[in-house]
Order: sequence, then C-alpha cells, then structure tokens
Amino acid sequence: MSFDAVAPWYRTLEWIAFGDDLQRCRVACLGDIAAPQRALVVGEGNGRFLCELLRLHPEVEVDCIDASQRMLELAQERLERDWPEHIHRVRFLHRDFSAWTAPENHYDLLVTHFFLDCFAERELVGIVKKLARALTQEANWLLADFTIPENGIARLRARAWLAVMYGFFRLTAGIEASELIDPAPFLRAEGFDLARQHLFRKGMLKSEMWRRRRIPL
Repeated sequence: MSFDAVAPWYRTLEWIAFGDDLQRCRVACLGDIAAPQRALVVGEGNGRFLCELLRLHPEVEVDCIDASQRMLELAQERLERDWPEHIHRVRFLHRDFSAWTAPENHYDLLVTHFFLDCFAERELVGIVKKLARALTQEANWLLADFTIPENGIARLRARAWLAVMYGFFRLTAGIEASELIDPAPFLRAEGFDLARQHLFRKGMLKSEMWRRRRIPL
C-alpha cells in the first residue's frame, strides 16, 4: 500500500470532496491532550496535522511513519517551510508499518488519522495490537476517520461516498480494505476507552481521543 501515485493531487482531491472538513477532523481533539513527550504519527500524509501538532506542542519528539515516500517528502517540505525551527524534532521514516518493529511502551501520543480505514478486519486486529504495545500507560490515541451514520439520507450518502473512495484507493494506492471496519472494539480490547468524540459532515466524519484504561492498584 502506497499513496505515492496520488500524493501530488491529494490535497486538491481532499478539498474537492470535503473542503476543509478532513483537517478540522484531524485537529479537533488536539487541544484536549496534555503536552506529549514522544509521539508516533502513522500515515501522516502531506504534513498538515504534523505542523499543527508542533505549533501547539513545540517540545514533542515525533516519529512520522508513512509507506509513501512522496507523502513524507511533502510533509517535510511543509514543515521546513512553515516551522523550520522544529524540523529537528521529527524523524521521517519511510516504512511499511506492517514490517516496522515498534518500540514497546515508548510513545505517550499516537495519531492514526485516516489510516486504520485502509485495512481489512483480519489485518486491523494485528495492527491495533502492535500500536497498543508501543504506547505508555498514560498514552492518548487520536483517531480521525470516516464513519457511517445510523439512519436516514446521511447513512445512504456516506455508504455511496465510501464505495466510491474504496474503489478509487484500491486502484490507485493498493489499499487492502473494501469496506469500512469500526476499530473501536479492537481499541477497547487493548484497554482503551473513548474519552472525546466530535462528528462532522452529518456524522460521516469522526474525530476521537482514546485513553488507556487505568489499572486499579
């Protein structure tokens, strides 16, 4: 899976389809977290969220992982242009996440915006487990993604949009998924609880903050 082919056009495609709602979704919970020390950002894309993270939390050290070399280059170029004083705080890692060995109990912030929806259920279970192992007991998990409203025209519209998008990105980026899988049960199974949620586009987009469940003494 790689978004190299669509990377130069991704921002334009995003704007045509959703205006600025995807970015609003990415940053909606960012102000709710305590200042992180070490962040893992998976599938960042072209760097718009990364710049906001460093603007609000300039002391954080970030590992930014993406399977798309071109997306990483765009993110680095954006950071060098907008916040050059923070560039030394970010490691840009060109990795297939499934083949990357994550350090255990290392990050106190995880960001997976529009990443988990790229995987079929059989892969998603293992990916969530791997991500959870990399996090400290006090970690926050920020997740922005698509969702399907429960009723009405909004539900039909969301299903139609998702069918088109999955077809497009399976063709252009080689994503494995063909339908949207809710990752919430897998996060709960790894000891995380939903702490905050914002919905956009009549419930088609969600921004969530998950926190690790505290173990009683």
